[in-house]
Amino acid sequence: MTDRSLSQIASQIAPAYAESSIRVLKGLEPVKQRPGMYTRTDNPLHIVQEVLDNAADEALAGHGKKIKVVLHADGSVSVEDDGRGIPHGLHPEEQAPVLELVFTRLHAGGKFDKGKGGAYSFSGGLHGVGVSVTNALATRLEVSSYREGHVARLVFAGGEVVEPLTRRPAAEGDRKQGTTVRVWPDPKYFESATLPSSELAHLLRSKAVLMPGVSVSLTHEKTRETQTWQYKGGLRDYLQQTLSGEPVIPMFEGEGYADAGHESFADGEGAAWAVAFTEDGSPVRESYVNLIPTSAGGTHDSGLRDGLFQAVKSFIELHALLPKGVKLLPEDVFARASYVLSAKVLDPQFQGQIKERLNSRDAVRLVSSFVRPALELWLNQHVDYGKKLAELAIKAAQSRQKAGQKVEKRKGSGVAVLPGKLTDCESRDLSHNELFLVEGDSAGGSAKMGRDKECQAILPLRGKVLNTWEVERDRLFANNEIHDISVAIGVDPHGPNDHPDLSGLRYGKVCILSDADVDGSHIQVLLLTLFFRHFPKLIEAGHVYVARPPLFRVDIPARGKKPATKAYALDEGELTAILDKCAKDGVPREKCQISRFKGLGEMNAEQLWDTTLNPDTRRLLPVQLGGLDFATTEARITQLMGKGEAAARRDLMERHGDAVEIDI
Repeated sequence: MTDRSLSQIASQIAPAYAESSIRVLKGLEPVKQRPGMYTRTDNPLHIVQEVLDNAADEALAGHGKKIKVVLHADGSVSVEDDGRGIPHGLHPEEQAPVLELVFTRLHAGGKFDKGKGGAYSFSGGLHGVGVSVTNALATRLEVSSYREGHVARLVFAGGEVVEPLTRRPAAEGDRKQGTTVRVWPDPKYFESATLPSSELAHLLRSKAVLMPGVSVSLTHEKTRETQTWQYKGGLRDYLQQTLSGEPVIPMFEGEGYADAGHESFADGEGAAWAVAFTEDGSPVRESYVNLIPTSAGGTHDSGLRDGLFQAVKSFIELHALLPKGVKLLPEDVFARASYVLSAKVLDPQFQGQIKERLNSRDAVRLVSSFVRPALELWLNQHVDYGKKLAELAIKAAQSRQKAGQKVEKRKGSGVAVLPGKLTDCESRDLSHNELFLVEGDSAGGSAKMGRDKECQAILPLRGKVLNTWEVERDRLFANNEIHDISVAIGVDPHGPNDHPDLSGLRYGKVCILSDADVDGSHIQVLLLTLFFRHFPKLIEAGHVYVARPPLFRVDIPARGKKPATKAYALDEGELTAILDKCAKDGVPREKCQISRFKGLGEMNAEQLWDTTLNPDTRRLLPVQLGGLDFATTEARITQLMGKGEAAARRDLMERHGDAVEIDI
């Protein structure tokens, strides 16, 4: 058979790849195709929370005093507020009812206009996809809006309008203003269709805590039970009721917000907090941004941590309380701290649509700048309490240093000679030490100069690391890079069912630091393959991390009283957000100078510290298996890294390649 006839047969069998092969998802189709990109899919709580957040934003803006949530007997949930009501009329540009746009159009909402005169100065919503996701993942959604003496009603099914907008004059028994949304979550999109009642109750209670004077209620239609939360004491009352241990000093509470003349922050930005220090019991730590719960913390938590540490450290130095040989670290002050933190940020940048973590870099300075002076003043006004707090922190520091010395003694004199290119840290405290595996010698040089010498070690790697997925364990050390990594870490290679001796571990965090490009991602994958195959217990114990350096730097010129500043963006999305914020602050985009880092080697020591090494401002992702078991993960990595898996890899890329954004 000729080559020509073979190619003809192949072309007949293979599906044609032409212009018609490209599919464009419209409306709410992207949400239905990839629900996990927009919400949590373990249960429908987050899509209900999106509706609740809208009601809370009305109260936050000063237009509502009541939020009612009802769990209906048929499995639906309704959220009612007494806010302004969603507008009924036609959108001036889209020529479609605003009420319909809000629930059917991604990236349409009232939270984008954050400038003076905007509908929402401070809100949790910023992507404009919240309730449209709720609508897309519901079998039915009904919305009624009470506004300007009229009532508008609209009904959807599967995200599509099934009962067009109707508008009538308000009857005698109708509310004057507000919105009611009733949603029936579609079970096919969730692992469990049941709402976790304890999590929902906690969420509603927290809304009442963060909005003193606002009443929040939850009614179970089946049992006819109603719980109502309303706190006049706000954060203090909530923390007092939640603490399991007795505070060693009175609770420290306060708030601070920028005024219109502030040189660094927008009018109204700031935070309120309540902090308690206990010697026993589990610490309570809850933080919020514009009433959105940030269960994974973020930069506002880092600001609170920094403010507390700097204030306590200043008090200890002023009164000469620190014993000789003891070095105080932030975790010594923070270890026994319980807190509730409520931050207000004009344009918050969250990690992902579900908003579990705040990434806004300015939030560290924002919160710290209000917490530190307030606590310093309070401690110096209550010196006895200040000394008790100092004693608690010093005791934690001494225990930490003592534990670090014990680890050092167990190592003995038989330890292997450390690799010459390793720049080690001074501390021997396992919980505090970090090792950065850095791509390239030039980046390694910047990292060595920019690091914290006390606790951060640097091991530069030359070129691509060996793919070790199919390398036998006894042949690993034939590769110099892998030998150096193992010796530097202090743990021998092992398997998933082994019980390796981790007493020689030299660093609590082993961080992969590579360029923010395709080559850097490749090196990340090779190192993750090494750790999963030959050091799985390090991943299991939570010792392996991936650092995420920025791809862009934005130089923002001085404007008015505000000095020139620099901002860093992880990707195109963050870059756009920074430029949008600059435009709102009166700085045109064309006046902002954008630099793209080709690699870590282009960063100087100060930039690398600010963006990637500083614990308060860096992005450091823990490496975890997530919801997958070991066998499933192993099968997937075999498909990705195995030498005989080319066909399976091709099939995987053809099926899922459109879900990946690659910066080339």
